[in-house]
Amino acid sequence: MSTTGSSNPAYVNARVRARRGALFETDEYRKLVRMSPAEIARYMEESEYQKEINELGSRHSGVDLIEYALNRNLARHFDDLLRFSEGRLYDLIVRYLRKFDAWNIKTVIRGVYSGASREEIEADLIRAGEFDDNKIDQLLEANTVEDVVTVLEGTMFGEAAAAAFDDFEESGVLVPLENAIDRAFYEQLLKELPSGEAVSKYREFLEAEIDFRNARNALRLARSGADIDPSEYFIEGGTLFEASEMSQLVQHTDELISRIRESKYGEKLSEPLDELEEASSLISFEHALESVLLKYSRTLGNYNPLSISPVVAYILMKEREVANIRAIARGREAGLSEAEIEQELVIL
Repeated sequence: MSTTGSSNPAYVNARVRARRGALFETDEYRKLVRMSPAEIARYMEESEYQKEINELGSRHSGVDLIEYALNRNLARHFDDLLRFSEGRLYDLIVRYLRKFDAWNIKTVIRGVYSGASREEIEADLIRAGEFDDNKIDQLLEANTVEDVVTVLEGTMFGEAAAAAFDDFEESGVLVPLENAIDRAFYEQLLKELPSGEAVSKYREFLEAEIDFRNARNALRLARSGADIDPSEYFIEGGTLFEASEMSQLVQHTDELISRIRESKYGEKLSEPLDELEEASSLISFEHALESVLLKYSRTLGNYNPLSISPVVAYILMKEREVANIRAIARGREAGLSEAEIEQELVIL
């Protein structure tokens, strides 16, 4: 669609509401947790994933079939969003969907770093961003992390990745590169963001998303023990932290946790913050961040239904559905208990 002319939020959000009604409910996740991968695939075949399961069923089976179907379905729905949209709304959605370019870059970097095969890496990619198939294939052909950085030259992530590569080589951990990729994404997302009531709540959501990303990254840095200056990979645009204070907060995680607890997000994150202090585990905290962000996005969408906020809320909900089903399928294949799998899920 055209990126010029008037937007059509009423039409797009009507389409989004219909698709939100097809998302899996909590009781469906509880059913899936008790199924084998083959049973999960059959269940998906009777749902709105039918098209993808049928198209891929002759080439894949089990968890592979589930993962390829999930990612193809996600890409189809987000391509539809762009096809429905016009004008400024189209441009805002395009900008936000670049998060999947960032996801794919980080997925390839992690895969290459850990020695995963091309097939294993490709199964985790989500072709819903701006990168075309040729660029994705170039990333998949990379044999080293340095090769990935080279492929990114000329893209919006290129300069940030190149600047972070030296820190990666010195530290031996991926945090500098991953943070640099995230920062490049959010910088372009906020750049020249238009003003007006229809975008103001969306900006609030982006601020919260950046705050949560900075909190998560800071805690990951603290747990990694790497000698990295966190301020160099701080993401500007949030309201909870300043870059100048991140070094102190990373060195004293009790202060970092206190800052979050005293913020506007503290009440909703109280329980996972308690668990984080007691168990020194990031898993429940990160899942809580995702859950709060999902709820926050839905709330902002209700303030102004004729804005991008309902679209972004749907994108997050659909993304979370795919992540939940993938976690269940992988957990069942790995022989995890139902309780262990449920700990990996984010459900509103």
